[in-house]
Amino acid sequence: MRKPLKLFIRGLLIPLLLSACASVPPANSARLGLMLAPSALGDTFSVQQHLKVERNGRIDELDAALEVDPAHLELVGLAFGQRVLSLSYDGKELKSWRHVMLPAQVKAEDVLEDMQLSLWPVEAIAMALPEGWRIEEQGLHRTLYLAENVVATIDYSGLPRWSGTVVLNNLRYHYRLTIQSAS
Repeated sequence: MRKPLKLFIRGLLIPLLLSACASVPPANSARLGLMLAPSALGDTFSVQQHLKVERNGRIDELDAALEVDPAHLELVGLAFGQRVLSLSYDGKELKSWRHVMLPAQVKAEDVLEDMQLSLWPVEAIAMALPEGWRIEEQGLHRTLYLAENVVATIDYSGLPRWSGTVVLNNLRYHYRLTIQSAS
């Protein structure tokens, strides 16, 4: 492997993915486990995105390509033009690939969950939430709750949700994910 890519994966990409995809829930709390079918989106799109994760005063960035149609979802994460993460989901089976330098803690299920919480219709999310969870939407703002505690907030610059900017503030895992879609 080329040294610049190896250094990037160790120094930037691993913290980015770990902070955005924390897979160990806090003690005494339920796991969301959201895995909606691509058809529940109710639309088809293909978009290039720039992701920025802020956690503990650190900012990490990654480029991604996302394509969704009623039968399939495909996401590819890129660093220096090389694939470092991908996932494919048909509503039944989630397949993922990650660069060998990415730790096992980076879970495709967590990436899919953040994506679906941000992009899928609130009605589809609400129907799939486990007991004790709820989601509310007012205009261009969503709030996810566990019992009466706010777990995450999501703000949009406009509609459709996958265009413009999406900002997900995860209060449970203490990170902010900003997704800027290319116009």
